[in-house]
Amino acid sequence: MTAADESRDAAERQRIIAEFHRRDREVDDGLYAPWNPSAIYRRQTFTRMAAIELARSGVFPRPGQSCLEIGFGSRGWLAELLVWGLRETDLHGIELDAERAALAREAFPAADLRTGDASHLPWPDGRFRLVIASTVFSSILDSAYRRKVATEAARVLAPGGALLWYDLRVNNPRNPNVRRVDASELRALFPGLSGTIRPVTLAPPLARALIPRMEFFARILEAIPLTRTHLLAVLVKGGS
Repeated sequence: MTAADESRDAAERQRIIAEFHRRDREVDDGLYAPWNPSAIYRRQTFTRMAAIELARSGVFPRPGQSCLEIGFGSRGWLAELLVWGLRETDLHGIELDAERAALAREAFPAADLRTGDASHLPWPDGRFRLVIASTVFSSILDSAYRRKVATEAARVLAPGGALLWYDLRVNNPRNPNVRRVDASELRALFPGLSGTIRPVTLAPPLARALIPRMEFFARILEAIPLTRTHLLAVLVKGGS
């Protein structure tokens, strides 16, 4: 890597951390609170679909299988993996922001949760049966840095293991600090992986308006693909 490349990567990392801190200051915590009806609905919907797709693909994680979450934030999918039956010692993660990582380590003290750069993962090739990347790549605006993180995610994934992906497929016109990843880019980022990619998640403004009062109508709208703002994918690495 050239000095110019390293400087560009460092600038992107700092931009991402600064954006995390801006959101922590400016975004209402209630939007994602565990008691918020639309947040509950959203999370239940995509985690249920993720479990179904992993099972259909024959890659649902089992106790004793190591799982990695890239960008676990303060909790991420870690609690959901425990609900699925994994052990805390099966959980591994990398998080760029030290403050968020510290909160997660307090919640999951037996897990291997590290602060670091996902473009240089500190694990050997083929280490994990499941790698999770959830609303991570949309926070990376630099295309070269995206490719580096994707390459590392694929490297540490075991043959026959799966990448579980959840992220924006449409841009947020009110937030220039995120950039979508559509299905064609997702396939290009992970050329050695194959599987299902589908649109999910009712557009958040619609969900926030409808879920507390008219959940049935929200479910009808969510059945229309054009109202869905995210992609959920289970992509399996070749080999066994």
